Amino acid sequence: MSSFDKPIINSPYEYPGRHWELDLVGHPTDTVVSARRSSALWTALPGASAKSASSQKSLELEGELSTDTTAYNPSPIINDLRQELATWRSLPNPSQWKVTPITQRLLEHWRAIQRDDTQTIRPFFCQLEAVEAAIWLAEVAPKIGGFTFTVNRPGFAGGSNF
Repeated sequence: MSSFDKPIINSPYEYPGRHWELDLVGHPTDTVVSARRSSALWTALPGASAKSASSQKSLELEGELSTDTTAYNPSPIINDLRQELATWRSLPNPSQWKVTPITQRLLEHWRAIQRDDTQTIRPFFCQLEAVEAAIWLAEVAPKIGGFTFTVNRPGFAGGSNF
């Protein structure tokens, strides 16, 4: 199976548990990896040529994903939050969720219709995960001691705490 023949390999209603492997320059290798892709961003840098020979040389020799034309950010904050959400989401007993009764009822409702194939309109996994992230950061994280992350970029000092 080729990534060009079937680019979408996950259901929009389920956890994205598979992805196409990418090579060091971001091209699909036609190998399916049985795991969620880590969050990472490649950002074009202003004023740089998209096909710079020096950037390719730098990429091949240094083994780094950032080049003269792009900046690579592995998004550790997103990956850490996804792990926290997966652990929280797997708690079987709603009383362990550490949310208000109203939030608990909403989560039970949204999760039930999201899993129900007979529903005409149901939320995509990414929509439910976005709501869960907001709820987890607002209601759960403060009760378990917060969610600490460090932003490692120029011009930003230190970390932050939710």
